[in-house]
Amino acid sequence: MLESQPDPAILVSPDYRILAANAAYEAHYGRGVRPGLDHCYAVSHGYPSPCDQNGERCPLAASQRSGAPARVFHVHAGPAGPEHVDVSMKPLRSPDGDIDAFLEVIRPIPEASAHPEGSFVGRSAAFVAIVELLRRVAPSETPVLILGESGTGKELAARAIHDASPRRDGPFVPVECSGLPEALFESELFGHTKGAFTGAHEQKRGLVEAAAGGTLFLDEIGDVPPNLQVKLLRVLESGLYRRVGDPTPRSTEFRLVCATHQDLDARMATGEFRSDLYYRISAFPIELPPLRDRREDVPLLAEALLRSAGTEKRLSPAAARALATYPFPGNVRELRNLLERAVLLSDSDRLEPVHFPTRVRAGTRSEATVPSSADAPFGPEVLPLREVERRYVRWAAERFDGDRRALARALGISERTLYRRLEASATDEEPER
Repeated sequence: MLESQPDPAILVSPDYRILAANAAYEAHYGRGVRPGLDHCYAVSHGYPSPCDQNGERCPLAASQRSGAPARVFHVHAGPAGPEHVDVSMKPLRSPDGDIDAFLEVIRPIPEASAHPEGSFVGRSAAFVAIVELLRRVAPSETPVLILGESGTGKELAARAIHDASPRRDGPFVPVECSGLPEALFESELFGHTKGAFTGAHEQKRGLVEAAAGGTLFLDEIGDVPPNLQVKLLRVLESGLYRRVGDPTPRSTEFRLVCATHQDLDARMATGEFRSDLYYRISAFPIELPPLRDRREDVPLLAEALLRSAGTEKRLSPAAARALATYPFPGNVRELRNLLERAVLLSDSDRLEPVHFPTRVRAGTRSEATVPSSADAPFGPEVLPLREVERRYVRWAAERFDGDRRALARALGISERTLYRRLEASATDEEPER
């Protein structure tokens, strides 16, 4: 059963012991597993106790409670460092109906990176949640609408969907809708024949044709001119289109992913965006979090951007702390620009706070960038102190960049007390004092 799985797979007992592992598991994790001795959480996370006692979702615990298969998305300790994985857990029952063991299958997610080598990078809870949505929708043909502020990485998310889809071997065709003049939009999208208009010196195929068999990514879909929205809807509904100057209908077939930073509901209310087109493209909306809601990813993103720029320069601890307090209204795009500037100003291999603008060093926070729920775990209401403690411990565990021992030191409590309070926070029970 285990060797029939192409991905790493293990047989796990109800008390988390690995009973057997397939060759793919042992090859991936780089060492032999000691059957009956090693625990799954120790091998995959380095934890001394189950995942749900360390502020994470545990597929075995969920499957044990429900008696049904469970699936979670985690960051595991892989052979090359942290890695995103898709973990499925299936209970195996004896003839009398009792759960004897669980089949756990671990599928690495190459489209997202939990270390600096990659383009779609992050390992915060907010980022893992996005990876889960992308991974769940990718195998389908469902149209996806990616929402989010400018600079949050919408095209990278669209590319990740394409790379994880059955169309990965087909073309990925991005279209910047806001960058096309209205007069040329139809020609760019659908193509034109020779002589169709002034300047059409030769026949040209459109982007919907170029995307056949792959994915068409319409970035800033809200900027599609109103008179062309009906033509776009027609090709989405029927797969048929006409080149400019050619009455002959042509067919194409592609997977659609759209993105926008605009409020399409407001544009529909003013008649600037067709409601029928909106409902056609928004079957599966995904909202990317702004960088200020995933601050723990800033050092990782900064290192990834510096490496991709080909420089050996790295952030000093003081510079990393300064960036961690900055709200980044321009999101990842602004981070890239700030790093490029700092690299030019630094004469050493370290980027210090002095190499960044004053607004970054001061940790400027405008009224428009009020801390989100990720920054304030308590909410606006007055709560009992017991509930404040419960929320804060769980919030700190999800966002602390270090092991549980270091977190316990930072909180000023023992490691045993931390585990007890994490367990209580997951079950809403009051921890023992």
